[in-house]
Amino acid sequence: MQLAADKYIRLALEEDINSEDVTTNSVMPEYKKGEVQLICKEDGIIAGLPIFERVFLLLDPRTKVTFDVKDGDRVEKGRHLATVTGDIRVLLSGERTALNYLQRMSGIATYTNTVVKLLEGTRTKLLDTRKTTPCMRIFEKYAVRVGGGNNHRYNLSDGILLKDNHIDATGGVKEAIAAAKAYAPFVRRIEVETENLSMVREAVEAGADIIMLDNMTPGQMAEAVKLIDGRAETECSGNITRENIRAITETGVDYVSSGALTHSAPILDISLKHLRAVE
Repeated sequence: MQLAADKYIRLALEEDINSEDVTTNSVMPEYKKGEVQLICKEDGIIAGLPIFERVFLLLDPRTKVTFDVKDGDRVEKGRHLATVTGDIRVLLSGERTALNYLQRMSGIATYTNTVVKLLEGTRTKLLDTRKTTPCMRIFEKYAVRVGGGNNHRYNLSDGILLKDNHIDATGGVKEAIAAAKAYAPFVRRIEVETENLSMVREAVEAGADIIMLDNMTPGQMAEAVKLIDGRAETECSGNITRENIRAITETGVDYVSSGALTHSAPILDISLKHLRAVE
């Protein structure tokens, strides 16, 4: 992950420090060793500690981060998470970027975990989507996994998903599936988005591997699952919430995908506090 992540972390640092941290340099013109404490200010699931650490290491590889927890741990308000030791200028300049990653990723992991718990005892698996923050996908999808969810395709090169506009462009479900089968390598599974039972029937007959039931009511989903009868895997999507997800799983679908995991999760409040000079 580090190879892919570093380029994005560097961009984030360059966004925040395009020439210098003028505030820090004005009050701390020379090297002085210090340490600061990472404190969680609300209950949640921690995700992104390696990214938090990497921010400081890219600024100065001599920085040391000592963790008291690991990704995936459930923490309570007031919990001490880590101590960061190094050049005080680095601790100050890297603080906001490091916390932005950790707060965002921990928020996604926490929100995902609340939804995963609603699926306990069912056979349905929770998936994320491509509705991620630009240049944050690698971090946000990792956070979903830490929270107990599963990743859908990572990007457009990762799998075939024929959505409404693909179907419209080719003239129908049958035509879109046929085109995908003719073009794609045989190792690629084909998923198709359907909006009604007629489209579901056409997708089954055309040999789709996965059929997405998009914006259907639980009753329509149940009918669709019965119609498919195991001939394809099933995924439901569209307006999935914590309030309705349990009713949806009772339809027998294999997967539930939710963009809210990444686009609507609130951050987890985490702070760096009590910075002090040390010998």
